[in-house]
Amino acid sequence: MAEENSSIEKLAEMIKDHQHIVFFGGAGVSTESAIPDFRGKNGLYYQKVSEKWSPEEMLSHHFYREHPDLFFTMYKKMAETISHAKPNAAHRALAELEKMGKLSGVVTQNIDGLHQKAGSRNVVELHGSTLHNTCEKCRKQYDLPEFISRSNPVPHCDCGGIIKPDIVLYEESLDINAIDDAVWLIRGADMLIIGGTSLAVYPAAGFINEFSGDALVIINRDATSKDNAADLVFRDNIGEVLGNTVRILRGE
Repeated sequence: MAEENSSIEKLAEMIKDHQHIVFFGGAGVSTESAIPDFRGKNGLYYQKVSEKWSPEEMLSHHFYREHPDLFFTMYKKMAETISHAKPNAAHRALAELEKMGKLSGVVTQNIDGLHQKAGSRNVVELHGSTLHNTCEKCRKQYDLPEFISRSNPVPHCDCGGIIKPDIVLYEESLDINAIDDAVWLIRGADMLIIGGTSLAVYPAAGFINEFSGDALVIINRDATSKDNAADLVFRDNIGEVLGNTVRILRGE
């Protein structure tokens, strides 16, 4: 416990000494909001969603086109879970760091919109968001509750078109604006905090190679490929680490 407190105090000092901090996060940030991650030991990837297809294939573009009923049956369950989720201590701490003028922005692989719900304003969503859904035919926009209500299981617009979630499926390219924004943020950072990601999903994970600052922190339950290059590595809950760090910064 003493060693953990010492590390958190060191993290607080690092944050005090830096002015352009960026947080790069993955699914582990939202597991504390009861949203399952993908590749963790209890994640979707290792659950037997189907006897025939892996979750990765079921979230691919070709599966969406070839098996819309099955795709939306699975996706609706994910969307319903996200619709009930609330920001956790990690989301709130990051929003507060932004208000303090320390955090330049969040680059997230998550699609749940919880950073924005917590109050973060500068968020780059590399893989899109479940909160936005668009008719492929007339381009009408639907929010998450209406999307869910129309999913029986395939959601249709009033014009008859299929309503596609604004998320990046496997085999689809990332949005060029999201790429540019993420690279710009990370290149301009003097400190990078990586949290809740195995750094196994590309091209997103490759963006951290744009970082050239002098302080790297990793908060993740499992080992990552960047642990040896980090100044600090935590194997604890992200909410606890960031929450306790913010409390120190507030003088509590």
